[in-house]
Amino acid sequence: MKKPLTFFFKDDGAVPNNPRLPMLIYKSAIDLTQSRDPEGDIEKMFAANDWGHGGWRNGIFPFAHYHSMIHEVLGIARGKATVRFGGDQGEVLEVGPGDIAVLPAGTGHQRLSDSGGLVVIGGYPPTGTYNLCRGDHPADRIAALKTIPNVAKPRSDPVAGPAGPLLGLWPDE
Repeated sequence: MKKPLTFFFKDDGAVPNNPRLPMLIYKSAIDLTQSRDPEGDIEKMFAANDWGHGGWRNGIFPFAHYHSMIHEVLGIARGKATVRFGGDQGEVLEVGPGDIAVLPAGTGHQRLSDSGGLVVIGGYPPTGTYNLCRGDHPADRIAALKTIPNVAKPRSDPVAGPAGPLLGLWPDE
């Protein structure tokens, strides 16, 4: 199991990010080169590791947004994308098939471009409530600063399960 890349993002005044939990990027976490159903393979991995709740298949919104009441996992099934994580002052990363991004509550994300045919699998741990916040609504950010610290730590890593790196990289409350 490869160690994930870790990124900490500061509150940029529009997107709060998460002050204590790093975003994780698992490059090539799952080999999809021979897969006949990459979407299904990622969904099975997320479900097996208790991150398949509220799952979806789509892309990544082209506007900056975050979720203040739940953590999110994004698995790239098809295509490639350039994504800015962490708001305007964050990191611009290239993601492709088999890459998995684990976003703690509050982490901004925005698709800047894609190769066409982008399919992203999203999922959530069993605790938390989905919401969509945009960086252009100050009231969302003010409320998010209160809810983000209360989002429960997941019991499992979406890629490696209960013994995965997330549990050591994300401190207990």
